[in-house]
Amino acid sequence: MVSAETRADGVARYGLVADIGGTNARFAWVELGSGEARPRGVRDLRCRDHVTPSEAVESYLAEAKLDRRPEFAVLAVAGPVIDGAITLTNANWTLSEREFRQDGFTGVRLINDFAALALVAGRLSAEDAPGLGGPAEGAEGETLAVLGAGTGFGVSALARDDAGQAILATEGGHVAFAPADEIEIEVLKLLMRRFGRCSVERLLSGPGLLNLHEALAEVAGEAAGHDDPESITADALAGDEACLRTVMRFCAILGSVVGDAALGYGARGGVFIAGGIAPVILPILQRSDFRTRFEAKGRFEGYMRAIPTRVIIRPHVALVGAALALQALARSGERSVSEG
Repeated sequence: MVSAETRADGVARYGLVADIGGTNARFAWVELGSGEARPRGVRDLRCRDHVTPSEAVESYLAEAKLDRRPEFAVLAVAGPVIDGAITLTNANWTLSEREFRQDGFTGVRLINDFAALALVAGRLSAEDAPGLGGPAEGAEGETLAVLGAGTGFGVSALARDDAGQAILATEGGHVAFAPADEIEIEVLKLLMRRFGRCSVERLLSGPGLLNLHEALAEVAGEAAGHDDPESITADALAGDEACLRTVMRFCAILGSVVGDAALGYGARGGVFIAGGIAPVILPILQRSDFRTRFEAKGRFEGYMRAIPTRVIIRPHVALVGAALALQALARSGERSVSEG
């Protein structure tokens, strides 16, 4: 059983952090007061294996075998947090801060998962997030953007200027897809017939990769031949022509979307590519048209060339961001106790 120090006032020394997406819920515990945002005991749970998020939390805590229940919790979630609650965009879970307080947590905060990534992006080393084109460093003290594809497509930014900084949690993955050539126009037509409106996430996500593969096959007059994104990426890495065509197109579209976000946020400090897909396809991403499409912004090509793009390959980075938010929450809670 893991044990931790106790404060004289009896405040618990543990916090719980989570990174909850449409497919997986990752949990870890943090030792409060240790001076570092270090998630420990990381465990992945499948969302579909648990009826409610509270059930998943209790399952994790039972396995963690901490000697006391964590008092504070920060959960990074995939979607918009409104009034301390969220219904996940790509999973059948509803979470609320009120519910978790009823489960015994004194302090609880739900934050967007890409907001958690934005909190930690500026602290990542070159080993954590290798370069994908552009200069090694962005403009000091300028805004950072974080985007990435997994079960869905997330977008956030860390706005920075001389006055300070602020996290921008957005639903930028649901902006409309803008095709860049004739093939992408045909892909858009096919997906509009299927979905009505075609957002970026309809292409840049796990399900989106399959949508793209099927649409490209139809444009080429071929059979798709694959029915899940994992087999598409695996076969692309193995050299399968049709799958490689899909993943190369995925990378090119990603470059355009990331470039648009860099323009929109003025992200001169740099752009970080997150999510579960980019690290898997990194060898293809590095030789794709990603960076060419990123910079292809007409009169602003010079502006774009000065912005570095990097891929986050360090695992569980969202948990680190959640741990940073947890530290702030715990400090606030402890002040409230002492002032009371």
